[in-house]
Amino acid sequence: AFGVVDFEIGIHPDYCLDFVQHVDLQGKITGNYPFSGLFVKDADPMILDDLEQRNLLHHRDTITHTYPFCWRCETPLLYYAKPSWYIRTTAVKERLIAANAEINWYPEHIKYGRFGDWLENNVDWAFSRERYWGTPLPIWRCQDCGWDECIGSIKELRGKKGLKATESASQLLTIELDLHRPFVDEIFFECEKCGGTMRRVPEVLDCWFDSGAMPVAQWHYDFENQELFEQNKIADYICEAVDQTRGWFYSLHALSVLLFDRNCFRNVICLGHILDAKGEKMSKAKGNVVDPWTILDNQGADALRWYMLTSSPPGNVRRFSTEQVTEVVRRSLLTLWNTYSFFITYANIDRFDPAKAEIPQYSSELDRWIISELNQLILEVSEALDSYDPVRAGRRIEEFVDYLSNWYVRRTRRRFWKGESDVDKLAAYFTLYHCLVTSAKLLAPFTPFIAEEIYQNLVRSVYPEAEESVHLCDFPVADVSKVDDRLASATRLAMKVSSLGRAARSKAGIKVRQPLPTIVVKTRLNSERESLEQLASQVLEELNVKEMEFAQDEAELIDKPGYAVVAEGEYVVAVETRIPPELLEEGMAREIVHRLQTMRRKAGFDIADYIITYYQTEAALEQVMQKFSQYIKQETLSRQLVQCAPGELGQAYIEKHRISGYEIALGVKRD
Repeated sequence: AFGVVDFEIGIHPDYCLDFVQHVDLQGKITGNYPFSGLFVKDADPMILDDLEQRNLLHHRDTITHTYPFCWRCETPLLYYAKPSWYIRTTAVKERLIAANAEINWYPEHIKYGRFGDWLENNVDWAFSRERYWGTPLPIWRCQDCGWDECIGSIKELRGKKGLKATESASQLLTIELDLHRPFVDEIFFECEKCGGTMRRVPEVLDCWFDSGAMPVAQWHYDFENQELFEQNKIADYICEAVDQTRGWFYSLHALSVLLFDRNCFRNVICLGHILDAKGEKMSKAKGNVVDPWTILDNQGADALRWYMLTSSPPGNVRRFSTEQVTEVVRRSLLTLWNTYSFFITYANIDRFDPAKAEIPQYSSELDRWIISELNQLILEVSEALDSYDPVRAGRRIEEFVDYLSNWYVRRTRRRFWKGESDVDKLAAYFTLYHCLVTSAKLLAPFTPFIAEEIYQNLVRSVYPEAEESVHLCDFPVADVSKVDDRLASATRLAMKVSSLGRAARSKAGIKVRQPLPTIVVKTRLNSERESLEQLASQVLEELNVKEMEFAQDEAELIDKPGYAVVAEGEYVVAVETRIPPELLEEGMAREIVHRLQTMRRKAGFDIADYIITYYQTEAALEQVMQKFSQYIKQETLSRQLVQCAPGELGQAYIEKHRISGYEIALGVKRD
């Protein structure tokens, strides 16, 4: 009586055992046994002892296995055999299976795995519950002859012969009928078979029946909105967690097949469960529940959305922690925001207005590359979203933002810094503007608030006739003519070589600010060598190296004296570590610039403020200050480099430093 297998064996024709229910609804043993009145789990050891005393015990052991407990009080649950109302879903089992074949599942293995197995092993749906709350089962039973009648509408109920109600429910028959308990239980009518009294049966509907009826109920079909229902009869997309394969997904599917012989939905994303950082189910009792408002208040709704949409494929379980959401903010959203901030800072300084400026015909190699990447991004994001794969779409956007920030802006920064507003600078502005606006539109379904903020500032502020919101804009469409696969491959190779070059510098303990004479590269193919030669200036500038050479064989570079070597697969990069005097001086000049730029920020100067720089140092650094004076002034917006004791200046911001073993005192003052 307390397990499906036991029950089915007991009623099998070969055995025909009597059904004995010796446990009441409180889970206590009935009868006249020594253990009667005890909860079944408390009675277990006494039952075993009794069987053993009567020589009826075959074996006694303890087996560890999963078992259901009440999620509120952790009391062991009992699997109870009880009479129930059923829908004979087994009668349409083959149609349920066939209709599932027409649905696109994400992840795909759920289709013929968890959900498909459930359909293959389909049993009739026990859809009634013995509860108070819920939708009452609309079946009335005659108290005299036992005739059952299912009522299909309020109109049908009100038209029943001999309709009456208790005093408390009678007004509902003429005013507004409340179909919930207790009112509906107090409505009676005459049995059409014997004239007896028809009373509603006590059960309510399984709540999953309610959820499965949602597509019909939302339109109040078929009492009204027949045309609307037909227009929206099959949902394009639904989404819920993996446990709904036996819940909402199944009830939607079953009712649609039973009622209309068709699918209820075309596409479904099936999500894994969210666990805590240790991989355990969240529970108030365990104290490991994460308060969503803490995340929303501190990291923000966009950060939470981005983490949920990109952290793992839909079907996987997710280990959730505040720290992981913070990492998403740092790694992805702040990278985008910093790129956006960089653009608006310099656009405001130069008064760049995309509505008034004329788009230049000129574009640099970097411009063409990032526009190529942008259009390739649009293609891939559109394809991923059309395939209901937000993880792939989001991660591809994340990759593009990294390219935009850590390669395009890094390599293009000087075009924004320079004083003259030539066609090259204007091209850089339009390119970055286009990338940011398009990125905002691509991000709108993922991070609606950040996307809206960028759109309002970059588009609505200069184009008042534009769509009122980014969420009202058309989704971007790729211009495939601007996708340059060869340039994209060449630039990725340049980034890879640069990464290996930085690793070689780190291995040698030499800062990137220190120029080096030579980098030697061994590529996998000769065609890659040609690509690198095309983009050599980008690699040399990124690594602060003067010349690039190539090697045919890895053996030429391994253990080469005076070089730091790093290899990855078939790629080898070596940087020369011997630094001639002239490059040492240039390195010191770059270090001085770095210290002055840091001092500007500490002094609170605006990025566009011109300054006067004061210095006092030893002869070696004095020579560097003189030799590289134009470079230092240009990089730090210094109108003058004045040799004097900065400490004598009352209004200057002053710091002392040690550079390459030489003391230097620096002072900066707004001009």
